[in-house]
Amino acid sequence: MVDALVTLIVVLACLGALGALAAARVVKQYERGVVFRLGRLRSDIRGPGFTMITPVVDRLQKVNMQIVTMPVPAQEGITRDNVTVRVDAVVYFKVVDPAEALIAVEDYRFAVSQMAQTSLRSIIGKSDLDDLLSNREKLNQGLELMIDSPAVGWGVHIDRVEIKDVSLPETMKRSMARQAEADRERRARVINADAELQASRKLADAAAQMADTPSALQLRLLQTVMAVAAEKNSTLVLPIPVELLRFLERGAQEIPAAARAEGGTEGGAPAAGPATAPEREAAPAQSAQPARQAMPTLTEREPEPHAVDR
Repeated sequence: MVDALVTLIVVLACLGALGALAAARVVKQYERGVVFRLGRLRSDIRGPGFTMITPVVDRLQKVNMQIVTMPVPAQEGITRDNVTVRVDAVVYFKVVDPAEALIAVEDYRFAVSQMAQTSLRSIIGKSDLDDLLSNREKLNQGLELMIDSPAVGWGVHIDRVEIKDVSLPETMKRSMARQAEADRERRARVINADAELQASRKLADAAAQMADTPSALQLRLLQTVMAVAAEKNSTLVLPIPVELLRFLERGAQEIPAAARAEGGTEGGAPAAGPATAPEREAAPAQSAQPARQAMPTLTEREPEPHAVDR
């Protein structure tokens, strides 16, 4: 009798220990426990730490409350300006209501992934290529709103959405490269033309200044000669100013005029009037006759002495 009682107590103790082990649960700090009793949701959400449930009757499901990083597969689409692109993104979300995440949707991770893919395709069709390449911040905000609107009913909060990469066709890459090169060439030509305009204005100011002070031109010439001589070249090119040539030309014209004026005043003879036509014809004839007489003939020339060999 006593042995049977002891055996019963031991059996009950073992069953109690097994029941306690079956009822004991540990919820981690980043998790929350949702209890279903006979299939019905219990209102109390179990926090982190040690907790107990009723074995066989209750069932505890743990929900991760951490931020989940979910990559969105690359989606191909046509932009509003008819360019085929391939865009991939990443979604950051977390569960804010564990009960809704388990009841409202079968698999909240899969649901968020599908919603992100469809929203990404939609945002590609509504945007231009330039917006996808340069205005991603605005597109990220629009994509976040599109995913977060249905996710609120699932107990999920979309923290942020980022577009990772935009893949373009090779033909489009070459076209964009040519466009960028042409734009850089245009800017280079504009800058060069602007520099030429500024340089011409400065040169015009310098020319006006040198016209007022001719000595400045000579100083500039000497500076140029010194700069060329510093190069240690074998040939030195010395530019002659145009003003110097004009000065010499004026001097050459003034000297004969002054000589004619002095000759007229010293001789005292009046200047001869204009000659008539017969006088002009006779004058060359008279001047030509002495020239012909001065030339000796062959008979009049003396024989040249020459030596005779013996």
